[in-house]
Amino acid sequence: MTQVLLADLVMGASSGQLVSFPTDTVPALAVRPQQSELIFAAKRRSQEKPLILMGAVSDSLWPFVKGSQEEQKIWQQVADCYWPGALTLVLPASDQVPSGMNPSNPTTIGLRVPNHAIAQTILSQTGPLATTSANRSGHPPLLTSAEIAAEFPEVLTLLAEEWQHPATTAIPSTVAQWTGEGWKILRQGAVQLESSFMLA
Repeated sequence: MTQVLLADLVMGASSGQLVSFPTDTVPALAVRPQQSELIFAAKRRSQEKPLILMGAVSDSLWPFVKGSQEEQKIWQQVADCYWPGALTLVLPASDQVPSGMNPSNPTTIGLRVPNHAIAQTILSQTGPLATTSANRSGHPPLLTSAEIAAEFPEVLTLLAEEWQHPATTAIPSTVAQWTGEGWKILRQGAVQLESSFMLA
């Protein structure tokens, strides 16, 4: 039985097991960053597609990136405006990011703070987790605990009554990469980045 109480899911995630939980976009498949290869194997995911590091608050994510004081100030301003929320920031990775999170380009890392109470509760206890959408690569995102448990029997997911509700929206997060001078939109999703930030 892979559908468990929230406390058991947190314990499993902390010990290195694959878990799934709802977010403000699509449900996440998650694991400790050091065990990122488990996600690639479970999803049959291309090594070319990096994972996202998700945290409960922005301060838990900044140790995983590196930049000048001016860059860090800009990143913090964007985070203050859009986090928690459906915006993923792709930033230069520090040496704290396991290379397995982005095998084809370990110099960058995507970061996000979800605007979802259950996700934040889990992440506040586990620390940042490597995440991606809960589905086989190339297939539509799975939106309920039961669907995920059926597709991924090895993954710990929440009991239906703990899950509470499906994702707020099935639209993925917007992905914006820092170029050194401003932001480049890699994927337009649920959030529209303000033009004032684009010209940073």
